Amino acid sequence: MKSSAAASSDIRVGCYYFPNYHADPRNGKVHGPGWTEWQLVRHATPRFPGHQQPKVPLWGYEDEADPGVMEKKIDAAADHGIDHFIFDWYHYEDGPFLERCLEEGFLKAGNTERLDFALMWANHDWINIHPMSRCFGKELLYSAHVSPRMFRFISDLIIDRYLSQPNYLTIDGCPYFSIYDLSKFLAIHGSVLATRKALDGFRERVRAAGFPDLHFNVVIWGKPVLPGEVIIERVPELVRELGFDSVTSYVWIHHVELDQTPYTPHANVLAQYLQTWSRMEEQFDVPYFPNITMGWDNSPRTLQTDIWEPLPESTFSNLIGGNTPEAFRGTLEIFRERLARRPGPNLFSINAWNEWTEGSYIEPDTVHGMGYLEAIADVFGPATRTRAPRELAVT
Repeated sequence: MKSSAAASSDIRVGCYYFPNYHADPRNGKVHGPGWTEWQLVRHATPRFPGHQQPKVPLWGYEDEADPGVMEKKIDAAADHGIDHFIFDWYHYEDGPFLERCLEEGFLKAGNTERLDFALMWANHDWINIHPMSRCFGKELLYSAHVSPRMFRFISDLIIDRYLSQPNYLTIDGCPYFSIYDLSKFLAIHGSVLATRKALDGFRERVRAAGFPDLHFNVVIWGKPVLPGEVIIERVPELVRELGFDSVTSYVWIHHVELDQTPYTPHANVLAQYLQTWSRMEEQFDVPYFPNITMGWDNSPRTLQTDIWEPLPESTFSNLIGGNTPEAFRGTLEIFRERLARRPGPNLFSINAWNEWTEGSYIEPDTVHGMGYLEAIADVFGPATRTRAPRELAVT
């Protein structure tokens, strides 16, 4: 870690990218051929007076696996100060899921060099919440558990297919790779010792590929969001014992209370999260990369004919209100000032580029236009590219 405080120009702005807006065979088997999550966006309805639904994308309901579509996203992100996308990346015991967005869209875009990218292995159970009913059970479609053999396959695939890309995100030369669910990750090998051994083997293979090491990150939370998520104890000790290099957050509601119905004000949620940020820096020995959540409204993922009332461990939840582009800009300014005062490496994430059905997106819509992107550009300026060519060892 650097010993001196970082300048604001050293801050790297990332966005989580959720790739469920292209056709996938798994979704086709459950929801019908060609289904994407745009279906839920299109058919969302106001659930109470003053509720603004549906959200309508300014660019239309585009196919993110189309390189031309992705080129527009890349240009918009880079032009407005975003440094990298962190793709929610899925791979189960029987193979990948939602991979065409990255494989056919992003990596084949003609301007992909303008934006770095990284993977966050979204190693959670895939529950059928598209949509979820108050009455139906929580149907498990794909289990997060993979075998040790599959984890070895996954880690080798990541090294060979993604870390070799010239615009893969690195920190001090080390490729960044993140894990969403620590409890599911530990379950693969059954013990902390066995998990550490597997992780050390992953690192060794990354070094053999020509990198100084792997920058291994883990997402931390205190509250479940998805059905089946489990809160685990002594997380700081586990992070130390497993040798993670940093910790981060995915979304504010992993840490805060949405305690006002139907809306908890953005300012209240931000105040709670800033306290979480301080606690994270006190509890962990490794850097904490903070998160800005643009908003929260996951009502499109609920059965629209059901009554709207919050339920525990459900997509029926209170929302974040007052999350205007102006409020978002103020939050960005707080982050810039706070990050500039602390040692690097200084990354933060935005949730999200395109979580339309969770009400947390910065892609342009028909109400705010480019407002959220313009806020990032106002505070951080356009992203710059100073990447030097990498020479990787041949394995």
